[in-house]
Amino acid sequence: MTVRVCVFVEPHRGATYDDQLRFARRVEEAGFEGFFRADHYQSMGADPGLPGPTDAWLTLAALARETSRIRLGTLVSSATFRLPGPLAVMVAQVDQMSGGRVELGIGAGWYEREHLSYGIPFPPVVERFDRLAEQLEVVTGLWRTPVGETYHHDGPHYRLVDAPALPKPTQVPGPPIIVGGKGPKRTPELAARYADEFNMPFRSVAETAATYERVREACDRHGRDASGRPPLVFSAGIVVAVGRTDAEARRRAEPLHAKSALPPEDSVVGSPAQLVDRLGEFAAIGATRVHLRLIELDDLDHLDLIANEVLPQLEAR
Repeated sequence: MTVRVCVFVEPHRGATYDDQLRFARRVEEAGFEGFFRADHYQSMGADPGLPGPTDAWLTLAALARETSRIRLGTLVSSATFRLPGPLAVMVAQVDQMSGGRVELGIGAGWYEREHLSYGIPFPPVVERFDRLAEQLEVVTGLWRTPVGETYHHDGPHYRLVDAPALPKPTQVPGPPIIVGGKGPKRTPELAARYADEFNMPFRSVAETAATYERVREACDRHGRDASGRPPLVFSAGIVVAVGRTDAEARRRAEPLHAKSALPPEDSVVGSPAQLVDRLGEFAAIGATRVHLRLIELDDLDHLDLIANEVLPQLEAR
């Protein structure tokens, strides 16, 4: 099967920059395609996540200078956190710092508690999606504006006048955009219009397949295939806790049982072979990339086990 495998982590559960650097370096050494991280400012359960949050793009900028091969990005940045103009500048700069290895996953935002904690406005869901759509238009518009020309935008939420549209990212026309989620209407439309990758996070194969079909229908409505743009990449997020024994897998899965604001997720808890089988099921419905969510950043053995027991099987198939 042809499935590219990235690793996804949640540092808001409790991780320093050094923890993330150590983990990202091992991701690169072990042969995974990329290191992606959540963009949250607060833990989602009773555990405060000491020593506290790390900013996603500040962290990725540092990792860009400390790695050389792996892709780096967010799953996903919240459109409520940053204005689109500064976000375009920020991501373009990190793309330059990495030599063109950055990807921008972006969503509407959903966790109200962290907004209240840090004084970030949290408008109703319809407005959040309106802002997401407008941010996608602005960010991609800034990146695509030729050097020497200016960018203008006058929308309901953001107004840009004579923007120099600089700096330019290394990747042309810009870093890949990832849009994801299970929303039945607006999410597929935004993916069809703006995204390079659609990601379905941590749901069953059946639910993922149904969502992929809605996204494909949206691509047809927008004439994406006829537009000359590259085909949309379909990816899946999988929560993973595997072990050499059942006991080891159950131990790694223990944090999944803690009460959290996260919705229910479809996890793979068991052997490396079970993970290989699940990857095959996702490949069969059209996924060509997966993001494996590993829970503990200090568990490098978990990472090595997957690299040694799962990745070679994908190549053999």
